[in-house]
Order: sequence, then structure tokens, then C-alpha cells
Amino acid sequence: MLNMQSRRVLNEKFFCRDTRVVARELLGKFLVRRVGKKEKALMITETEAYDGPDDKASHAHRGKTARNAVMFGKAGRFYVYLVYGVHQMLNIVTDKNGYPAAVLIRSAGEYDGPGKLSKILRINRQLNEKKAMRTSGLWIEDRGMIIPKKEIKKTPRIGVAYAGEWAKKPYRFVYRGV
Repeated sequence: MLNMQSRRVLNEKFFCRDTRVVARELLGKFLVRRVGKKEKALMITETEAYDGPDDKASHAHRGKTARNAVMFGKAGRFYVYLVYGVHQMLNIVTDKNGYPAAVLIRSAGEYDGPGKLSKILRINRQLNEKKAMRTSGLWIEDRGMIIPKKEIKKTPRIGVAYAGEWAKKPYRFVYRGV
């Protein structure tokens, strides 16, 4: 089911599509982090889509700020922010330039939770606005893993009750394997 011979780095074209499609299709892709000479690759197993200025759970809902400006830019760049003054959250910008959308990487490999994931991969604000590519030290690869749609669970996002009706939208995508 997994072809290790095929390791293709995802580029801007992959990310410059509908946010929910990207969030779903990121499942089974590999988040790869290089620090020094060490490289760690973890299969993405959970994502959440944040789709545009109308999405009340999105940081872009109240307009462009210094913090969320990267969401309004080109697809394929990282949006990293600090939550609760403790955890770094890793997002990848999606959709067309000027349309603020991003996908939160919630879990990869055995690390369930975006805070744990960022900690283990040493992800911090220095990666904010960087392109997802090898030269940044953080990128996403397609290694040929195909996850059938029937194995993907769609649920409401976590921790966004303040967003009213938007909190109930099935914008969270989960694959836990068999």
C-alpha cells in the first residue's frame, strides 16, 4: 500500500485548491522535518480545514492582521502561531492568493495533537511564512499512500465552539488506519 520509491514533495499547485479537498488529501501524506542532518517523516493522520473570511472559526474571520497575514498569501506556505502561550500550531496555507484559508495539521505518526506534533518536530514561529520545501527544513511528501474515502472520518473541528454554526461543520478529517 505504501511505495517508498516514490517520494514527491508537494508543491504550491497541490495546495492551491479548495481547502477541504486539501485537508482530506493530506491524510496519508508525510510531514518531513529536517533539523541538522536528522530527518523525521510522519504520516499525516488528522487535519482541520479553515476556509475563508466567512468561517467564524478561522483567524481570518475578522480580517487581515499581522498575525494571520500569511493566510492571505500564496498557497504552500506555513502559518505557525502560538496558542495558550505554550503550543505552536502548524498550518499550511491553501486556496488562491488573497483568499485566507489554511489546514491545521492535528496529528501525524504516533503524535496525536498539534501541540505534541510541533514539539517533537521542533516547529516554531521561525517557520511561519516559509514555503513547504526541503530548503525550509519542513515539507510534505506524497509517498504513494492511498487512503480510501471510506476510511476517512469527517467530524466537526475541535475547540471552536465559539464559532456557532461553523463549529458544527465537518471540516475535521481523521484517518486512524486499520
